[in-house]
Amino acid sequence: MADTTFPPGEGAITPSGSATVRVWDRLQRLAHWGIAAAFLTAWLSAEEVMALHEAAGLIIIALVGFRALWGLVGSNHARFTDFVPTVPGLLGYLRAMIRGRADRHLGHNPAGGAMALLLWFGLLGTAALGLFTRYPLLALRPYGHLLEEAHEVLANGTLVLVGLHLAGVLVSSLLHRENLVRAMLTGRKRAG
Repeated sequence: MADTTFPPGEGAITPSGSATVRVWDRLQRLAHWGIAAAFLTAWLSAEEVMALHEAAGLIIIALVGFRALWGLVGSNHARFTDFVPTVPGLLGYLRAMIRGRADRHLGHNPAGGAMALLLWFGLLGTAALGLFTRYPLLALRPYGHLLEEAHEVLANGTLVLVGLHLAGVLVSSLLHRENLVRAMLTGRKRAG
């Protein structure tokens, strides 16, 4: 049987008898699901309820900003030093994943880490363009229509990234026989 000794508060034994370890802290999970809910709200309210759409965009900016700060000072697996991949590391992981032989990572795998960064930049860019569309700086006023178009294009691109993120979660869950959605809800993954 595997060693199930963990630091206090870190480990647990599931009803099935397998050891688990806390990976995603509460603030990390709240930011993740808050960003997801805010993006969905912004997407669904885009043409209908502008006040709700704007509020969702501001929430996205606040939560991504918090998550960036948490990436510097947060728990181990929340920190950028734990999951920002190198280009060779990312490419090697993707090649191994295509062959069905990617290593399991307790925190973000290299593809997940890269996707997190892409999503945050896409979300921030979309929200910033939305703000500039609604409240343009004096120098940007003549370009209002272009800002609106860029906001929409970036929002659609971010939606594509969300789809790729969900596909990656599914593939990784199947490859490693691990429910990553549950892990992002509970914060726990199997230890071994």
